[in-house]
Amino acid sequence: MRWTIPAAAAALAMLASGALAQSPSPSRLDDIISRGTLRVGMTGDYRPFTSLNKTTSSFEGFDVDMAQALGQALGVKVEFVPTSWPTMTRDFEAGAFDMAAGGVSITLDRQKKGLFSTALMREGKTPIARCADAARFDSLADIDKPGTKVIVNPGGTNERFARAHIKAAQIEVYPDNVTIFDQIASGHADLMMTDASETRYQQKLHPGVLCAVHPDKPFDFAEKAYWLQRDVALKAFVDQWLHIIRENGSYQATYDKWFN
Repeated sequence: MRWTIPAAAAALAMLASGALAQSPSPSRLDDIISRGTLRVGMTGDYRPFTSLNKTTSSFEGFDVDMAQALGQALGVKVEFVPTSWPTMTRDFEAGAFDMAAGGVSITLDRQKKGLFSTALMREGKTPIARCADAARFDSLADIDKPGTKVIVNPGGTNERFARAHIKAAQIEVYPDNVTIFDQIASGHADLMMTDASETRYQQKLHPGVLCAVHPDKPFDFAEKAYWLQRDVALKAFVDQWLHIIRENGSYQATYDKWFN
């Protein structure tokens, strides 16, 4: 078959356009490296994972140290973007940050909108109450009785769990997740059901006052991870980084700093 010059030029143009169409678009991982900044969404109200130091206006906690280590592995700076549990999904969908961190639980609703890294830790919801009353709240049936006041922070998995299981007891929504445990200690609420890691930490902060109720046997199963924008390259990098720091001991060192 003999090609005329115009036909050959047209064929080459078609091949070139096809090659361009098939070339991969830049990933979010590429964007992060190119801009030199990893944007991390944080609520700043969930110790020991994340807390906002109002004096210095800086974030502190386990996931803050982890995010800084991830930024170092990427060779970029880390920018912490304030968010809240009620607005986290909206902010995530708006692209306000590349990933959400700070004690974020894996849920199927969140999975629909992004990707999760490999799990950081496994736990579940369990009660924390005044030590003198802890034996009264061993089971959900013990908790879900008229006269019991269950306190929750708004917009997250704690409130969702309480509303799914509490029908007879009173549920009080308290907006400040930093001082919510003081409400239990002072007797304004009887208990809170939250992640086992948080009950252990708050028990350490309130020795002899607040007690975690069977944190080794929580009511349900949950895992914490980093909620990533839907980018396979970014997830692959974060997962590989997590694998390496678990093997070289730096993950355990960071964990021990904040939890042990």
